Amino acid sequence: MMGAFTKKTGVYYLVNAALVLLLFFVLLTFINNGVISRTSTGILTLVCINITLAVSLNLVTGILGQLVLGHAGFMLVGAYTAALFTKNCGLDLNIAFPIGLVLAGIAAALFGIVIGIPALRLRGDYLAIITLGFGEIIRVIANNLKITNGAMGLSDIKSLSSLKNPSPMFVYSYAIAALVIFIMFTFTRSRHGRAVIAIREDEIAAEAMGINTTYYKLFAFVLAAFIAGVAGGVFAHQIGIIDPSKFDFGRSVEILIMVVLGGMGSITGSIISATVLTWLPEQLRGFSQYRLLVYSIILIIVMLFKPSGLLGRYEISIPALLEKLYRKISKKPAQTGTGGA
Repeated sequence: MMGAFTKKTGVYYLVNAALVLLLFFVLLTFINNGVISRTSTGILTLVCINITLAVSLNLVTGILGQLVLGHAGFMLVGAYTAALFTKNCGLDLNIAFPIGLVLAGIAAALFGIVIGIPALRLRGDYLAIITLGFGEIIRVIANNLKITNGAMGLSDIKSLSSLKNPSPMFVYSYAIAALVIFIMFTFTRSRHGRAVIAIREDEIAAEAMGINTTYYKLFAFVLAAFIAGVAGGVFAHQIGIIDPSKFDFGRSVEILIMVVLGGMGSITGSIISATVLTWLPEQLRGFSQYRLLVYSIILIIVMLFKPSGLLGRYEISIPALLEKLYRKISKKPAQTGTGGA
């Protein structure tokens, strides 16, 4: 039974990987042939960045069960780290950019350790307040440092994309989003992931069973911070400018809304909600100033009729859906053949 389960799981992973690669090559072909415009390519890149942010926050808020309200702070740390490195290292951007992303993740992870050690001793509303304060402190510090150019922010951040070739940033953002999703799926199904879920369900019982709750809570928090830092680095080079005021509490709430709407604990839900909530404002630019109002109304409606989010903790598996569809189709002839004589 165990061998069959492993083989079946392996097939599911292969099918999902094939579908992800197929979607990537289709989109890339459309971009390179001009079927998808430069503007739409930019939106697709932002979709991938927001998927990465939402999935990383879901690790802490949904899978670990700790409410965090300062995720934009880690994103800001990563954005500045990557941008400052690529602007001052003197290396070719094709070499400097991936190195900058790694450094962005490490810098955000270090901040995650600093804030996580004291903050994760608290629970519930107290943790939310601490992380909210952290996000605001990071923004205020960035507004007053010379190296970050103060409130003016950084500008003229070079991008790998160009007018003739808008695809490089999309390739990076898509690859990072796909890798993060794969890591999260495999992590939640591992021994360590089950330990994190056990902490979410009952921290006292998990600790009584020998799970090192402090270690796993800090690990999940730091991993989410690392991913947010990498996403911030990609975002800075995609937009070309860093404005500290754009990484405020409202930005953290936007990421949290993506997680809550999709379903806290559902990686698939985060992907769907991040895609919709990134694409929708771009299509309704005339109502951009009402974005948070629209988000709030949508959130209230979802919480009234589907408190657990669109998918709750359910994950959509295309291979599993195809398998169920195949079973239903294969059963139909037998059922119709046994009809009345």
